[in-house]
Amino acid sequence: MTTSTHSHRNDVREHILATGQRIMASKGYSAVGLNEILSDAGVPKGSFYHYFGSKDAFGVAMLESYFDDYLAGLDATLSLPDRTMAQRLMHYWQQWQETQSFLDCQGKCLAVKLGAEVADLSENMRMTLKTGTTGIVQRLGRAIELGQEEGSLSIDDKPAVVAESLYQLWLGASVMVKIVRNKKPFESAMQLTRQSLHLAP
Repeated sequence: MTTSTHSHRNDVREHILATGQRIMASKGYSAVGLNEILSDAGVPKGSFYHYFGSKDAFGVAMLESYFDDYLAGLDATLSLPDRTMAQRLMHYWQQWQETQSFLDCQGKCLAVKLGAEVADLSENMRMTLKTGTTGIVQRLGRAIELGQEEGSLSIDDKPAVVAESLYQLWLGASVMVKIVRNKKPFESAMQLTRQSLHLAP
């Protein structure tokens, strides 16, 4: 296979994944068929299996791609220059609030949208979700630990425990935002986050 052919295959594969992520972030996993994704992506149905063995395999690849991008963005946020770790963490949750819109998450809230649904449908996708969310919590835990060491925040429990609690808090708030159709759950989550890190309002 030539380099140009390999590059084209990768481009098509990434295009299918991005299209599927955008549609499923809006409609869910079960409600979206492969025909809809491929039609929107402008890719013939017959070529789908050149890239993915099944819808389940596609779902795993889509989640892996989502978490790769998410973790890269989180790493960048937690490395912002000229800020304390507490400021970086609060910037992360502010970004969460701004991107997890109940009107149009534009593929940014895939874990929130698909988490409960696919965990009951596919063990492979559940494990991919578990791996991805574990990566997020581990990074948050390390950031909280560093913030504690530098003195920009303080906590009442172990960093890993606080990180897990805060991530679960924000996941829950994201679901409630979709139910109540306003951002009050995020406001409550932000208040509780500041309290957990002992930061001024």
